[in-house]
This record gives sequence, C-alpha cells and structure tokens, in this order.
Amino acid sequence: MLHTNLTHILSAQEHAKVLQENENVMVCCGRMGPMCIPVYSVMQELEPEYKNVKFADMEFDIPDAYVIRDLKECESFRGIPFVIYYKNGNVVKATSSIQSKVQVTTILDQQFSKE
Repeated sequence: MLHTNLTHILSAQEHAKVLQENENVMVCCGRMGPMCIPVYSVMQELEPEYKNVKFADMEFDIPDAYVIRDLKECESFRGIPFVIYYKNGNVVKATSSIQSKVQVTTILDQQFSKE
C-alpha cells in the first residue's frame, strides 16, 4: 500500500466503485518514488480545497492497476506516475511523470468546475 493520506484503490472493483460513486475523480497510479511523491503531496494539499473531486491513489505494480496502465490514453507514457482525471467515469485527461501544483490545479480547474 502507498504511504499517503489519500483514498487507496486496491483493486479493479474498487476503481470501478470510486468512478461510479464520484462525478470527478483524480487517480495517481505510481510508487513511493521521487517522481510520484510530489504528486501525492500536491493531491493531499488540494483535497480540502476541491471538495467536488475525489482524490485517490493506486499502486502501479499491483495486477489490478491494469485498469489504468492499459488505458489508450496511457499507451505512450514512459514515466510514472500515471495520473488520470475522470468525469462521470470517462477519462477527460491523462498525464505522466512529475507534476507541479500549478499543473495539477490548471487541469482540475479546466476539467472540473470548482465548487
């Protein structure tokens, strides 16, 4: 399990449930490495501010992470984490590698109107 304060998605079934129960979802699929930890930190910092977005993480190396690794939006990605933004269960944006707070908030503001 990843050592974050985010909601942990541990299976494909949990992934489907999170998407079903939340209109706006941001999932960071990675490891506890130098490119991933800053993204988890940004997500944890932004979670109280973006109450209309469900923030979650998923371990990149678990078998059920295929639900993210195998997305067509991720086929050209070469670096982790894979960060997927979902609206009503559909991928609206996908990014990879380290991201700053400004990069994440820009995507959140573009894809999910802040309440």
